[in-house]
Amino acid sequence: MTLKNDQYILGIETSCDETAVAIVKNGKEIIANVVASQIESHKRFGGVVPEIASRHHVEQVTIVLEEAFTQANLTIDDIDAIAVTEGPGLVGALLIGVNAAKALALCHNKPLVGVHHIAGHIYANQFVTEMTFPLLALVVSGGHTELIYMKEHASFDVIGETLDDAAGEAYDKVARTLNLPYPGGPHIDRLAHEGEATINLPRAWLGEGSFNFSFSGLKSAVINTLHNAEQRGETIDPKNLAASFQASVIEVLVKKTYDAAQQYNVKQVLLAGGVAANKGLRAALTDAFQNSDIELVIPPLSLCTDNAAMIASVGTVLYNKGVRGDMTMNGQPGLDL
Repeated sequence: MTLKNDQYILGIETSCDETAVAIVKNGKEIIANVVASQIESHKRFGGVVPEIASRHHVEQVTIVLEEAFTQANLTIDDIDAIAVTEGPGLVGALLIGVNAAKALALCHNKPLVGVHHIAGHIYANQFVTEMTFPLLALVVSGGHTELIYMKEHASFDVIGETLDDAAGEAYDKVARTLNLPYPGGPHIDRLAHEGEATINLPRAWLGEGSFNFSFSGLKSAVINTLHNAEQRGETIDPKNLAASFQASVIEVLVKKTYDAAQQYNVKQVLLAGGVAANKGLRAALTDAFQNSDIELVIPPLSLCTDNAAMIASVGTVLYNKGVRGDMTMNGQPGLDL
């Protein structure tokens, strides 16, 4: 049984291609964290197929839910509230998680809390250390590249965002160009560490003082570099191309993050999102902030990709702020932070 002074939040995440359920204690301690990945199902298509993702969520959500309770050695009666990813994401995938959460909330008379997926990625860092405000979060994933200023819990001010491709999306597209398997990010990262950044590729700075990002031009430059070499009958070492591409992405991400951290006078910088698992990015950020008074927080690899523990962590904060959802809750693929 739970103690009265402890709070247990159930988190459900189905925004893309992971079916995840977690139980978190007091917003900071993971009691159970179960993730059913679909990578093998989508790999042959070179990307996530929404209909297939939704079908897998239907098949897996009950199994993952039961496994989470088994891991935690708890029952639904021990749960204080149910937090679920409301958006953004694939609408069909979101609906599975939202409806599972609504069914549990209705049947067991539990409070329901809708959570923004990106807020979840940011709060994954709360399992590493206390969040110290004001702070800056660099969110880098397949669908998002954003700099978010937070003056307090659950306060999100987007000060920079991608104007076209997200960094993770660019990684996957470049990986396809190099005939690397899906998901492409880890393969590009691995190749980059085996090669040298010998190819001159563009950096999109977007004007002095801008904290926005753009990776579409870089992606096109990589494709054009390969095509031009083929027309000349030349061969480009994929390791060096991967290293050059990654160097361009990381330089822009790190410089804009460092400049924003200085300008906004933050105490902490958090790295978040799937691309936070990138070894090159983690190392470059560590180097940039090693002599700074600003604390850099990087989540463990297990909490970089989509999971439900991060949703439960945000859900704890929102629940204690009095935020509640109801039975009209729906999946919102374009939900604003």
